Amino acid sequence: MNAGETPKIGLDPSELDPDGLAVRREVLGSAHVERAIARADATTAEFQQLITRYAWNEIWTRPGLDRRMRSAITLTALVAHGHWTEFEMHVRAALRNGLTPEEITELLLQTAIYCGVPAANSAFGIAQRVLAEPDPTG
Repeated sequence: MNAGETPKIGLDPSELDPDGLAVRREVLGSAHVERAIARADATTAEFQQLITRYAWNEIWTRPGLDRRMRSAITLTALVAHGHWTEFEMHVRAALRNGLTPEEITELLLQTAIYCGVPAANSAFGIAQRVLAEPDPTG
């Protein structure tokens, strides 16, 4: 890029793995995915390509687990590591993937024992807020 040139913002969806992009939209919702793609720049474009290809096409489409189970595992891992922004996003994804609010509550009770009460406390606060939204699946 030349001096004074505005950096390119946004990523053309055709630059992303089409199968991974479809799964990503199904799980996270099109609005979220479109925002992530629109925010991509020279720093993040390759990361968007990587996660779309590997996380969403290679992992989320494997036949060994259904999306409900993958969502439960993902929520647990996010609680364990304190990744609260992603946790909020994946609570919505879990609902979209068929987990019920009651199952999410049970999952969080389980994390209190294995991930720690402070982490579960933070997760419960986020889940409570998301589950109270009029349409948390967007």
